Amino acid sequence: MTVGTVTPDLASWPPLDDDKRAAGQQLLDWATDGDGPRLCLLRGAEGSGKSGLLAWFLAGTVGRPGLTVHATVPSEGLTTESFAWELGRQLGYGPLSPGGLLDQVRADERPLLILVPDLHRAGAAPADLPSAAPQTLVAELLEPLLALPHLRAAVEVGMSGLPAVESVEAVEVVELDDRSADPTANASPSAMSPARERAERATYAELVATVPRTADGRPDWSQAPDTVLRRVLDAALRTDGPYAQGGAVTGLLTDPGFLVHGSAAALTATLADERVPVPGRLREVWRRAAPELTAYHTDSAERAALLHAAAVDTDPDLTEYLRPLARRHWWSTAWARRTHPVHALALVPGLERGLLAADPAGRLRTYDVESGTALLVSGGTATPSVGASDIAAAPSVHPAVVRPRSLAPRDARSALLLDRSDALLPLVAEDDPTAAFALERIAEYHGSAALAGEESLVTALGSGGTRNPYALIGDQGGSVHVWSLGEYQDVPHSCRVHEQPVTAATFVDTADGAALTFSAGADGSVRLWETSAAPMPVPVQRRRYRTTALAAADTPAGPVLAVAWSDGEVHLWHVSTGRVRVLPWLRGCDALALTPEGLLAIGDPAGLHAVRLRLDVLWEQ
Repeated sequence: MTVGTVTPDLASWPPLDDDKRAAGQQLLDWATDGDGPRLCLLRGAEGSGKSGLLAWFLAGTVGRPGLTVHATVPSEGLTTESFAWELGRQLGYGPLSPGGLLDQVRADERPLLILVPDLHRAGAAPADLPSAAPQTLVAELLEPLLALPHLRAAVEVGMSGLPAVESVEAVEVVELDDRSADPTANASPSAMSPARERAERATYAELVATVPRTADGRPDWSQAPDTVLRRVLDAALRTDGPYAQGGAVTGLLTDPGFLVHGSAAALTATLADERVPVPGRLREVWRRAAPELTAYHTDSAERAALLHAAAVDTDPDLTEYLRPLARRHWWSTAWARRTHPVHALALVPGLERGLLAADPAGRLRTYDVESGTALLVSGGTATPSVGASDIAAAPSVHPAVVRPRSLAPRDARSALLLDRSDALLPLVAEDDPTAAFALERIAEYHGSAALAGEESLVTALGSGGTRNPYALIGDQGGSVHVWSLGEYQDVPHSCRVHEQPVTAATFVDTADGAALTFSAGADGSVRLWETSAAPMPVPVQRRRYRTTALAAADTPAGPVLAVAWSDGEVHLWHVSTGRVRVLPWLRGCDALALTPEGLLAIGDPAGLHAVRLRLDVLWEQ
């Protein structure tokens, strides 16, 4: 399983109290025995040290060859869905639905070991729903996961244990029954501590009374105790009931401060209950943002930016309420157009603020990058087709048959397309023979090369250049070919940059005259090549995820590279210093474009979005 050469010897692990050594040795023996039971239960009363033992075990595996914990998901307050999102993030898939997670784990070739603290406290939402009980998470997700022979789990439960998991033939049970830390434990083996019991039974009014107030008398949720933020919505539901109009629940759901600071897991579960009345289109907005809002790394400023991003172009009132909070963060959404999914993006050379986008059906649209409004660049209503078109003749055009997966515009009237068939195709106006000659030459060159050898098959197309437009073409053999689209070239400037096929590429020319190409390989590496020299000997970055898009620009802060990954993250690199910031996006990203002013256009399955980066603080940590 997850075991290589590991000696289950406590002496080589972090110190452990004498009264926990036997349990620690049993847990370690289980973890290092790849042929043992796939499920280990840590069972005991509150205060017996179950969570501490899991933390000890996790700390001991850090940097230890042969034994890897792939995910640790504290499950208190989580439903099946929010648990699946977090487990998917930690396993490297990004947040997924329970069904999507099971599919990914089933296809994952790694032997996986996961830790699940506090399973007996899982569940959220109104108490009359199945999602409020930990047994639902067990039945809907944990049991199907444990049915997979390459997954093992150490799970913390209470004294009552865990419902039967039929997919697991044998279970290792580690008993911890030292209740000396809990003075109530003698009364009942399952009793909770007085502090926890008081917190769980507190009324809505009692909890809200502990929250500081703003100058105008409203609750200041940014200053509220963590216990209150976790429990106040549940208390409001007990007070009002799930069907209540107005009252405590409505007050919380109409308060942007609570949406930003309250328990994301509790809000997710509550808003999933269709009986709960909500203002505007909050349910739709929250659903869109919830997979990222429930991430543990998300602070209040980032939560405001994420929730605002989900509200733009959907709920105008919520958008305006959240805008001031979102703009305090180092990124915020400027606009969104959710009409069509976007698979390809590129800035249009020679068209000020022009952004060319392609949807999955192959329709091309040109937008003003600052406002998101559709542009009508020139008159006419011609129906364009490959080889005879004006790509900006109307806000929406549909090249016959072509389904571009990437674009390299030459100007507002012509572009090179990489079709889903991996063919390079010129898209030009009938009255522009110069553009037609240049673009057809590039397509012909790579078509002939592909016929001569499989390593020359085109796998990626990128664009860039502020002074002169360029097309970057990556191939199966790992080479990057740079073509000027403004000046005729008979052959490209080429270099083998990767050991694996190229999956994405982009270009930026800097104010000091450097010509920088960035490319991604199928092995998860991102490389830099200054075209007047040899490529850098080591990658700019290497991850085990697939790069889905690249974009670069020369900004007032210096060259910036944006990298989108298959786990949903967008990384922003300050090229000169190597500093990086991670922008957690709402879903997988298919296309990127970056302006010199720091406006990042994102194309994804939900449409087209523009994020404004605060370049003055972007690199502050």
